[in-house]
Amino acid sequence: MTELDERKLDPAVALSSLDETAPREPHRLFALKQGDCFAVADAYGDIRGSGDGFFRDDTRVLSEFRLTIGGRPMSLLGASLSQDNVLFTSNLTNLPIQSAAGRDMPQGAIHIERVRLIWQDRLFERITLSNYSREHSTITASLHFAADFRDMFEVRGSTRVKRGTTHIAKTDKTTVLLGYDGLDGLPRLSAISFSQAPDQLSDNRADFLIAVTKRSRKVLYVEVGPAIADPPDRDRFRAAAARARFGMRAKRRHGATVHSSGRVFNDWVERARADVALLTTELPTGPYPYAGIPWFSTAFGRDGVISSLQMLWLNPGLARGVLAFLAEHQATETSPFSDSQPGKIMHETRKGEMAALRELPFGRYYGGVDTTPLYIHLASAYADRTGDMAFIDKLWPSLKAAADWTEEASRATGFVTYQRAAESGLANQGWKDSFDSVFHADGRIPKGPIALVEVQGYVFAAFRGMAALARRRGEFADAEHWEGRAEEMRIAVERDFWLDDLNFYALAIDGEGQPCKVRTTNAGHLLFVGLPQPDRAKLVAEQLLSAAFHSGWGLRTLADDAVFFNPMSYHNGSIWPHDTALCGVGLARYGERDSVVRLMSGTFESAVHFNMRLPELFCGFARAPGEAPIAYPVACLPQAWSAGSTFMLMQACLGLEIDGWKGELHVTRPRLPIGIDTLMLRHLSVGDKVVDVTFQRVGDRVAAFLSDRHEGQVPLIVRT
Repeated sequence: MTELDERKLDPAVALSSLDETAPREPHRLFALKQGDCFAVADAYGDIRGSGDGFFRDDTRVLSEFRLTIGGRPMSLLGASLSQDNVLFTSNLTNLPIQSAAGRDMPQGAIHIERVRLIWQDRLFERITLSNYSREHSTITASLHFAADFRDMFEVRGSTRVKRGTTHIAKTDKTTVLLGYDGLDGLPRLSAISFSQAPDQLSDNRADFLIAVTKRSRKVLYVEVGPAIADPPDRDRFRAAAARARFGMRAKRRHGATVHSSGRVFNDWVERARADVALLTTELPTGPYPYAGIPWFSTAFGRDGVISSLQMLWLNPGLARGVLAFLAEHQATETSPFSDSQPGKIMHETRKGEMAALRELPFGRYYGGVDTTPLYIHLASAYADRTGDMAFIDKLWPSLKAAADWTEEASRATGFVTYQRAAESGLANQGWKDSFDSVFHADGRIPKGPIALVEVQGYVFAAFRGMAALARRRGEFADAEHWEGRAEEMRIAVERDFWLDDLNFYALAIDGEGQPCKVRTTNAGHLLFVGLPQPDRAKLVAEQLLSAAFHSGWGLRTLADDAVFFNPMSYHNGSIWPHDTALCGVGLARYGERDSVVRLMSGTFESAVHFNMRLPELFCGFARAPGEAPIAYPVACLPQAWSAGSTFMLMQACLGLEIDGWKGELHVTRPRLPIGIDTLMLRHLSVGDKVVDVTFQRVGDRVAAFLSDRHEGQVPLIVRT
């Protein structure tokens, strides 16, 4: 996913913009999403207008939404998301207040429950006030609201010379209409409606005098949408909740499910599966996992590919949707502003005002050097998983165009390099795309064009995948050509990136042909694709598993002796769960399956401390007894490829591969996560059949077998 280069929202910038009462930690914020709308609020259910809000199509359509009782904020009892991520609930109670008649009311007399959901571009909220005191009282409940209609990039810190026109609020008995006409010619509206007429209503506040007799309950319904609809009420709220839950349930049904003997482990798996479902948006081309909330709730090429690779063994339909979308949006022309070239695969797409006006290039941006080879690799992996050559045949012109771009991009130096074509684009175009993530050992920022080590690994995998697919299509000359290109890339990486003095691969080679002699987890991605020769892979694996990288919670992106190492940085020493998972698959490929079990254990224990959700990243401090992992202040949560890392690490532990061509299951040296004695995969598709697979700990071994009702239908080949 992209960061805005030097303008990216780092912790210091983010925290300086928050007021003293605003939430500081991402794992104490709560996100809801449906389609192209999402909402982020604190545990009180309040939106304060910092990085939070209710967003529609990359525009913040609600920048303040706070509830006060008796003119005061409330005391928090607890907050949670439903297991399916559809409902947010906050439980609160009053602080000492005065009733409308001036009578003192003690703290804890009134229970306030806020329940919220999003359905079809509308935010629905139910506010319930229950009086547990022995007195009849009339209290003032106030909703404070505002809509700044700021573009997502403004919320993230970009400044604009000029904005559109904000209209004076229009009010009637039960509705406030807030409006803005963008410079792109599009009107943007927020209609805030109440189930009962406020006793006082202004353009930014609604006051309700609510009589709460002893042991009574009063309910207020509120809706925020792009237009005025029927008045909010109980039936509309319940209908929206039912439809939203049904829609989420349908998304979660896709693919196989996982159930183990560990209750807490199951909670983690269920939350991860629910997060992937939450972020998956149904597009005309099929399902697509949006990257993360709040900054990246849109289609990203790299994130979509990696998230669907993580889920491929369980749900290949996700990969099919990603491939179809990326093929449809493949570049057909050269544009320095959008960094596009014919055949290149999209990096990011946006729908906001600034993108439409081309104030930024991210409306449809192609400045990702790795997305194109990753797209080809995903297509090859999808074919191996499903045997679906009919779909590959439809994609073939797109895949050939992507392969042609990849070859052309590597023609000058033998490596695929990047250098931004316009100053508005990204300076670094790999997955570590912040401005200081690529550097020399002495701290110098290298001159471009830059060849990243992991990108060459992706290119190797892409050429190898194209060769295999071409051979199945009977295009043998092309197959030999791509096999040759894959081998050439393997030889070149081993020759030019290997550092004998470090027994490791260089991070990159700069425009002057000099290697960046820095140890990073980028080298672990070479293991993921199987490029290194075994003796070198062993040396890399030993270092990745050493204290220089392995914090105890996961793998730091950068060795702790590097000049730019900072465990609180975005890319230079933090822990990214998806990065740990990719390295874990690479370790398993080279026989380090027991080490992967330890990585999965640390990842699971991290998730427990983050309320069963893995954030986009967290700080890379070394693990200490009794201490929890440290949150990164502005990380996205949830994040698709963080949730998907759960399943990628699980597959690496189990050693499970599905041969879609032969309709076979292959299990190699299976391991179970620590503390888990049984793990079951239900409704796993293998060709046109569906099977259940059980992994059972037996002494110091793990056995794998099919359920009785599937015995004999699908070959299960186990290698111990």
